[in-house]
Amino acid sequence: MIKFNLFRLSPVLIVAFLAGCSAPNSTGGINDPYEETNRSWHDTNVALDRAVIKPVSTAYGTVVPDPLRKGLANVSDTLSIPGTVVNDVLQVQLGDAVHNTARFLVNATVGIAGLFDPATSMGLEPRDSDFGETLHRWGVGEGAYVVLPVYGPSTERDALGLVVDIALDPIGHVFGTPESSYKTGLKVAKLADTRYRYSDLYESLVYDSADGYAQMRLTYLDNRHYALGTPIGASDSAEGQATPYDIYEDFYE
Repeated sequence: MIKFNLFRLSPVLIVAFLAGCSAPNSTGGINDPYEETNRSWHDTNVALDRAVIKPVSTAYGTVVPDPLRKGLANVSDTLSIPGTVVNDVLQVQLGDAVHNTARFLVNATVGIAGLFDPATSMGLEPRDSDFGETLHRWGVGEGAYVVLPVYGPSTERDALGLVVDIALDPIGHVFGTPESSYKTGLKVAKLADTRYRYSDLYESLVYDSADGYAQMRLTYLDNRHYALGTPIGASDSAEGQATPYDIYEDFYE
């Protein structure tokens, strides 16, 4: 398994990348200067979904009982909490850091290594965060919309955040090989379960739309802006103006 070390990333490349992300969105609200390349990767990802991801997720959802799939997804979520706490601290959201630490301790113990989620019923609901949000709170613009191979829709800021989250992941540093690879396996299992549970929604969005690429782009950006409190088409500084509900929450959670 490839491990990323944040401190080995070239400072010059990071500064250049952040400078690009700081550029304001283009007129019209959607900054997509790489559309031709993005569409190519979108088509490749859809072909991969048809050929591999959908059959695997269908088999997983059919063979593995629902309680076990849900339990494995809970374990994956629990193992991701320490990384969330790191971002809470970097954002100086100390209340969320304490909340998420308590959630981790409860689910890791009472929840039997995270198989169950008693923390939510105790008022310790999930409060997710990532380094993309950390960059947003630090004033870094989201940059252009990009489609990543396999991973799918993102932005320049969130793509960098994804790499840094991998580098900063406490679980990955605490456990060596092969233990650290178990987390990756659990994450894949959760994604397969999500793909199976929301198969109709995903396929209506990507397969049945007149322009699946444009629909996926709008869906991702709308959901991301909702999570950050910035409605689509607005600058990142426009806090607290998101729509009152998130119609894509189930699909992207």
